[in-house]
Amino acid sequence: MAENEDGQERTERPSEKRLREARENGNLPRSRELATAAVFGAGVLALRATGSSLAHGTQDWLRGALNPDPVLLHEPALLFGHMGRLLLQLLWVMLPLIGVSLLAAFVAPLVMGTLTFSGKSLQPDLGRLNPLSGLKRTWGPESLAELAKSLLRVVLVGGAAGLTIAHGMDVLRSMPNQSLEEAARTGLHFAGRLLLATAGALALLAAIDAPYQKWNWLRKLKMTRQELRDEAKEADGNPQVKGKIRQMQFQLSQRRMMEAVPTADVIVVNPTHYAVALKYDGGSMRAPTVVARGVDEVAHRIREVADRHRVAIVSAPPLARALYREGQLGKEIPVRLYAAVAQILSYVYQLRAWRAGAAPAFPQLGAVAVDEFPNGEGGRR
Repeated sequence: MAENEDGQERTERPSEKRLREARENGNLPRSRELATAAVFGAGVLALRATGSSLAHGTQDWLRGALNPDPVLLHEPALLFGHMGRLLLQLLWVMLPLIGVSLLAAFVAPLVMGTLTFSGKSLQPDLGRLNPLSGLKRTWGPESLAELAKSLLRVVLVGGAAGLTIAHGMDVLRSMPNQSLEEAARTGLHFAGRLLLATAGALALLAAIDAPYQKWNWLRKLKMTRQELRDEAKEADGNPQVKGKIRQMQFQLSQRRMMEAVPTADVIVVNPTHYAVALKYDGGSMRAPTVVARGVDEVAHRIREVADRHRVAIVSAPPLARALYREGQLGKEIPVRLYAAVAQILSYVYQLRAWRAGAAPAFPQLGAVAVDEFPNGEGGRR
């Protein structure tokens, strides 16, 4: 069982974060046998599919290459351009085979799910120069797996080639008695069968190696339970840090709320336990808005700030409790409390007018009718 540096066994499947980091670092499952089988097999199939046109094209190319223009014999300076044209013509003839082989090179990454680019994999790794790491790779379980794979490759490829040759011995013996063209066709047909058998053996080896490489890659990335816990803690955040952040956010929101109290029109209180600050601007607001709210200590601080800035404080216990429970900071008050709040604001405006000398008599606030528990909820403070 794999162990980490602390001696803990790696028994847990790698997390998505660990897999993502491995891919970003270029640590991906790779099967050389699958890549070889894909390119070789695609090349063999393309060769058989385009063999006739490829043979005619090669024949024409050879005819042109072996029968040069006599002018070239008297103009050596033209040989360089002639060689370039010959190479381009040969490349054009071989283009279907080369194109299929290049496309087949993407088959292995697609099958293994590793068709990604990582710039980190191109960076030099000095750790590979460590002789101790090299010895560990040479004599470790990885080297034994590679040795077993090499032996299996010899058995499969050698066995496929040997069986093909054994079954084609009669064909090979008959070739000396055939004409040159017939012998060439027979030889090419036999070579095609040999290549197909070899490609099949490589495909079988790839079918064994690809799942092993994927399993071995996941095995190396396995994690200990402690690593999983540490990763989960890192993803969720340290509870102490999160608590500190929440505390700072709360303090910041409280500071902003207290800064809004002087702008309020009225503070509706319980009178001791609850305090809700309301602001209403008929030109920009559809309804009064809660700019501050609090209970106990926070309510006491709201009242203190309101006293310092001469903001009206009105005692209406049922309404204060209802506003605290149902109102939201920075939001308009609930529709069902419109009438009660309107009564409070009317009283405040009359009080301002009396203080300014615009009203003859001190206003009186009547009973504020509000259904504190509309859904039958109980409890009072």
